[in-house]
Amino acid sequence: MNNFLPKVPDPQLLEPSVFRNRQLADYQYEILMKSIKSYEENLDDDQEVAIQLASFGQSVVMQVTDIGYSNPSLIHFYGFVNNVRSELIQHVSQLSFLLTVVPKLNPELPARRIGFEIEINDV
Repeated sequence: MNNFLPKVPDPQLLEPSVFRNRQLADYQYEILMKSIKSYEENLDDDQEVAIQLASFGQSVVMQVTDIGYSNPSLIHFYGFVNNVRSELIQHVSQLSFLLTVVPKLNPELPARRIGFEIEINDV
């Protein structure tokens, strides 16, 4: 037996997460999902989550209804800006926003919580 060869573990015994690419959008999506779900747990029944974005010298508040992703690098935010249906597409390296609370859009309906979609598209 050659004592100079490195011992390589059996790949079947390794945890699958060892091989996971943590820079892909699906991993970033999971982190966002956990953070937002935790944030939503502290909301009152008449409050909804919004994200505040600042760019191009302007601040925009989006009431988020759904979040999805497209590997390798895009996160999709769906919701309303000034009561107009909108979609924000951001690269995972540019994710920067403020989670905030806004009154629910429709006082007659239960407060909306963010839905998380499965992968939109693998590129």
